[in-house]
Amino acid sequence: MIVDEFLAPVRQHLDAQAPHLRPLFDVMAGEARFARWWLDCDLKGLPETASILEVGGGAFLLAYELAREGFAITAIEPTGVGFGALEELGEMVLELAAREGVVPKVFRCKAEKFRSDARYDLAFSVNVMEHVEAPDAAIERVSASLAPGASYRFLCPNYLFPYEPHFNIPTFGSKRLTERLLRRRIHSNTRVNDPTGVWKSLNWITVPQVRRMVAADTSLAIAFEKRTLASMIERAVGDVEFAKRRSAWMVTAIKVLRATRLLRFAPLVPATYQPVMDVRLTKLH
Repeated sequence: MIVDEFLAPVRQHLDAQAPHLRPLFDVMAGEARFARWWLDCDLKGLPETASILEVGGGAFLLAYELAREGFAITAIEPTGVGFGALEELGEMVLELAAREGVVPKVFRCKAEKFRSDARYDLAFSVNVMEHVEAPDAAIERVSASLAPGASYRFLCPNYLFPYEPHFNIPTFGSKRLTERLLRRRIHSNTRVNDPTGVWKSLNWITVPQVRRMVAADTSLAIAFEKRTLASMIERAVGDVEFAKRRSAWMVTAIKVLRATRLLRFAPLVPATYQPVMDVRLTKLH
């Protein structure tokens, strides 16, 4: 995988300069690998110097990688409550990118406040839209920056499915009721950096909500990629860091689904009821 070529030097730098960030880096490195794979077909269809917008740069590992590949990459990253360590890691990654002369352009603003005269050939985000305060405004601003024919593709949880992936807990209809019933498991969660801040940032986005957000915009075509669910499920077996953040019972259940080949039926589940949504918004004109 292309991303692995530069992850080792970044890891070595962190071990020497900021070892406390190593656990977070390991998680974000896995996310960058997955996101690069997820975007591969989209990237192969673009010119080598295409203009790309990442909504939620996070640790900027993927933005760094895409800049190294020659793309003109811009990242939006405000860094909000619950993400202090991520901000520290991101600054170190940008410093390393600058030394290599491939630093991405960064907008320090919320996605719903983003404005640019540039027109992008592709926009994307991974596990970001569930943290956006006003996802409808974010979609409006990002889609306004797309060139005709370009897409905004985003992957995030679908909270219509009764499971919260950050905290690895079942959900009970609403965010408020879930917090009331599982307060200790949420606010004392040791797997999440600043669990209270992360919980506060979640907007409980659903597939029907996304459909409603773009229904009146005739310049956008919406589609859901249902095959991504199987890849996400497989990841819980093949990605060690990802599997660590899932319950043992869940990993066991996934192994059973894999062994019995039932995963091949995952794309048959309607997008509305899948635990993740892979959304493509294409700018028609």
